[in-house]
Amino acid sequence: MERYYQKDIECASRETMLELQNEKFLKQVRHVWENVPYYRKKMEDNNVAIEDIKSLEDLHKLPFLSKEDLRESYPYGLLGCDLKKCVRIQSTSGTTGKRVVAFYTPEDIDLWEDCCARAITAAGGTDEDVCQVSYGYGLFTGGPGLNGGSHKVGCLTVPTSSGNTDRQIMFIRDLSTTILCCTPSYAAYLGERMKELGLGPDDIPLKAGIFGAEAWSEEMRHDIEKTMGIKAYDIYGLTELSGPGVSFECSAQNGMHINEDHFLPEIIDPDTGEVLPEGSEGELVFTSLDKEAFPLLRYRTKDICMLSREKCSCGRTLIKMRKPKGRSDDMLIIRGVNVFPSQIETVLMNHGYAANYQIIVDRVNNTDTLEVRVEMTPELFTDRIIEIKERQKALVDGLKSMLGLKAQVTLVAPKTITRSEGKAVRVIDNRKI
Repeated sequence: MERYYQKDIECASRETMLELQNEKFLKQVRHVWENVPYYRKKMEDNNVAIEDIKSLEDLHKLPFLSKEDLRESYPYGLLGCDLKKCVRIQSTSGTTGKRVVAFYTPEDIDLWEDCCARAITAAGGTDEDVCQVSYGYGLFTGGPGLNGGSHKVGCLTVPTSSGNTDRQIMFIRDLSTTILCCTPSYAAYLGERMKELGLGPDDIPLKAGIFGAEAWSEEMRHDIEKTMGIKAYDIYGLTELSGPGVSFECSAQNGMHINEDHFLPEIIDPDTGEVLPEGSEGELVFTSLDKEAFPLLRYRTKDICMLSREKCSCGRTLIKMRKPKGRSDDMLIIRGVNVFPSQIETVLMNHGYAANYQIIVDRVNNTDTLEVRVEMTPELFTDRIIEIKERQKALVDGLKSMLGLKAQVTLVAPKTITRSEGKAVRVIDNRKI
């Protein structure tokens, strides 16, 4: 039997949803116009006045927001209310080392947690479940979002955060955890460790997993499900919009339902910005309909996917998005962390390595790996092992400070990395995703 957290919304008629979206949209545009000078100037620069926005049909008139805008306006330029009304920030990395900082009022957190509660309920969660949240906490949105959603559903919440794998397994068994929330690569690693400990699906109380924050394949899903004896559900979100819970998978597992009463989706041509009809593949754009502190209008996610309103067997009428097939920029997601080649290049140049380099991403034992191969310049070349190790360690530390994760660094001799006659091949992604 399908469960719903807020059935009236999740199963609303198209007419009801449009009416609600239209009301929220007009209120939000007015809120942004009056409280976010940065965006009001973008409207004025595009010859758009508040009087031009009379209904949802005028959405296309509004200018886009991008990561570039978030960098330019960092940290407070897109704030939509008095700072004293905000009670929390969450953050993720940006392309130049500046963080994307999102602000939340108590009402924003409440709505976000409702979205995560919908995802947990769609995965079968009730107040009789034990939900283990093994996403990272702190500035990362994964842990706090699913933690709050679990509370809303009434689950016993186990806030383990990430890491300490044997303790994770101990809690799963001792507390009879039924729902696991973490990145898919960490879920796969947990499964492998359980195998090593001689534990099969019958020894594990889990029934469902909610996995997101990084790309994963259907093959990986099936492997996790087989190893743990669970049903694995996808979840999608961005820090800029709230965090996980922007969309979620239901029992049908053929796309993620967007919480479109809070996040209005569009698909555009990534090159022209033209709005594409339903069923077209393009770049996903979101408008936050009721976020007060960080109200983004027409935010370009860079995710390439497709939207569909085909009837779903779960009974929900919320529009679905297909799992993103890639990005229209060069951002990598490694162990749930956003990584840009430009960030890595900045660190290398700061240490004097402005020559040739390559970024190699792979997946070993179901965990993402990141290696940076760097050519030493003739001036910096040395064959002394101790000196090379010291330099590599300095770069490892610099990258960890910039990215928030550890990378392997390999210094190689000048002219070692193959040159390209065309565009330089900076990134080699060997993951099968």
